[in-house]
Amino acid sequence: MKSNKAKVLHHLGGKSLLQHVIDAINPLSTSINIVIGNDAELVKNSIKSHSINWVVQKKQLGTGHAVKQATPYVKDQSMYLILYGDVPLIKTSTLKTLISKAKETGFSLLSVIHAEPAGYGRIIRNSNRVIKSIVEHKDTSDKEQEIREINTGIMAIKGSLLKKYISQLKPNNKQGELYLTDIVENAVTDNVTISSLVCDNVSEVMGINNKNQLAEAERIYQQKQAKDLMYNGLTIKDPNRFDCRGNLIFGKDCSVDINVIFEGENELGENVLIAPNCIIKNAKIGDHAKIKANSIIENSIIGSHSTVGPFARVRPETKVGNYAKIGNFVEVKKSTIGDKSKVPHLSYVGDSSIGQDVNISAGVITCNYDGANKHQTIIEDGAFIGSDTQLIAPITVGKNATIGAGSTITQDAPSEKLTLSRKKQKTIDNWKRKKKQ
Repeated sequence: MKSNKAKVLHHLGGKSLLQHVIDAINPLSTSINIVIGNDAELVKNSIKSHSINWVVQKKQLGTGHAVKQATPYVKDQSMYLILYGDVPLIKTSTLKTLISKAKETGFSLLSVIHAEPAGYGRIIRNSNRVIKSIVEHKDTSDKEQEIREINTGIMAIKGSLLKKYISQLKPNNKQGELYLTDIVENAVTDNVTISSLVCDNVSEVMGINNKNQLAEAERIYQQKQAKDLMYNGLTIKDPNRFDCRGNLIFGKDCSVDINVIFEGENELGENVLIAPNCIIKNAKIGDHAKIKANSIIENSIIGSHSTVGPFARVRPETKVGNYAKIGNFVEVKKSTIGDKSKVPHLSYVGDSSIGQDVNISAGVITCNYDGANKHQTIIEDGAFIGSDTQLIAPITVGKNATIGAGSTITQDAPSEKLTLSRKKQKTIDNWKRKKKQ
């Protein structure tokens, strides 16, 4: 991966490759053994689960050697899945079927028909189509190289068989490694019939070994998500330009335009419109809300019938009421905006509590930071804040108060009154503008 980060910690769809595999097997298993080597502590710290038994492989001596490290924790009568931390698109349903096939004979493996099998181990079958061995690509004959059925490395096997055949592995190769695939031939020699499941989709079992494959897997994952979301009623203008890096809940008749990114946990009400190029992260957006183009919403709540944007930024811990408006080039942080209040354009509102029916005109700034501490601005119902006003917190603007344009307000402004701070305008006679020589 040409990275300082362990391969399995690279992200796909907003979570690590390893987390994808864990999520796929969680519905099927009460305990998981994960064999780790390089960057072991980083990998362990990235996954928070009490059901995982971490097994350290101090020397990397092959796939068989890796599995061998976990055999002390294997129970004879249990069925075990062997999976890979860099194969993130595997489906729970596929694994469930693989387990059911293993119950017939005690051993089943997952294969796939690959149009370009070069580099992969081939599934070797006898005349009755029964599996007899797996041959690594570098060891294949010319005839075997024509075989398109390849080994995915994923298998289900009874605990007693796993321990038996793992203990028989020998480093019969130039690398001096223990190959997990050799247990297949050992089982066949023991007259164990190996069941197989041919995976329908090559992408489901693709491994990630470089950034190109990571990007390819990301698109496959996102297109699958888009397909599922559209099947359940979400309008997505172009599934090829859609990203959901988390979970998305939505009501009826929601529409998502191009280049929208959802991150974390998001919930949309009914008839929500998300315009192009928006980033929505851990947000709850009410019915009939409109998020206009190029807006960012993070860890916030947007009320019903409200509008945000275009080019707006709603930062964490913000709550926007119903029928409210956050306009273009407006930034709001850790604030409450009441029902029917408006911040139409070119303003910053931070650490503020704004009531209902408040109008905040262009260029208004809540000056909430004194260089050491944050202070709150309170604007009560019905207030009108004129353009180009600075409100120096801590400060309260009373109910139905009006702040004249161009003011710097440093003290509380009383209700129902006009407050402003301006020097008297004057004109200087006989003044001439300087000219360039």
